[in-house]
Amino acid sequence: MEMEVFIRVLVSLLVSGALLIWGWRILKWVWLKPKKLEKWLRQQGVTGNPYRFLSGDIRENFSMIRQARSKPMPLSDDIVPYVSPFLHQHVNKYGKNSFMWIGPRPRVTLMDPEDIKDVFNKFNDFPKPDINPLLRLLIPGLVSLEGDKWAKHRKIINPAFHQDKLKNMLSAFYHSATEITSKWEKMVAMEGSSEVDVWPYLVNLTRDAISRAAFGSSYEEGKRIFQLLEEQTGLAIQVIRSVYIPGRR
Repeated sequence: MEMEVFIRVLVSLLVSGALLIWGWRILKWVWLKPKKLEKWLRQQGVTGNPYRFLSGDIRENFSMIRQARSKPMPLSDDIVPYVSPFLHQHVNKYGKNSFMWIGPRPRVTLMDPEDIKDVFNKFNDFPKPDINPLLRLLIPGLVSLEGDKWAKHRKIINPAFHQDKLKNMLSAFYHSATEITSKWEKMVAMEGSSEVDVWPYLVNLTRDAISRAAFGSSYEEGKRIFQLLEEQTGLAIQVIRSVYIPGRR
């Protein structure tokens, strides 16, 4: 009898201890750690909205996006208020160096070139946030690499974006742009005037220009690669929007 009571008390203590530890970790995740990070960021001179329990700035962000999408896109070059209204408002309110809340995690926005350069040069001091393991399979390379591996791969691709290399690609870019403008001119010539949805053409322009520059006369092969990349991007977006549960397909 005494042994049964002892076992029950022991089990109760173990369960209570586990619940306390679990509760402490949750409290730390949803409140204590975010508030500590907020205090530290403000001490560094970075400003932003006060932390809101668990949701952060997510609700306001989605609300502003829905509101912006419900209106026609303005005919101007200033597309940031339409594409990312929350970020646009945030930067105007708090300045180029600010932070916003993605749930209980702050995301720092840097727009000063010197600060951005400092982050890229000190890549070991600024690790990337944990991502869905499935995303690492779909998007390998610089996006998911860290530390020395990231620096090595970045060094490999840097020469491709050198000014002299880009100059050699101008003819390919010009040829692709000429093809599209010729199509538009024919449409206008046939009908006198024409309303054109330029988005598909601009997508194809980017695809064709890079394909011609990378594959030369075999740019049809490049188009196929871009089609595969679009499928890969679609899968990656699905992964980003889903919750990762180990063992779940």
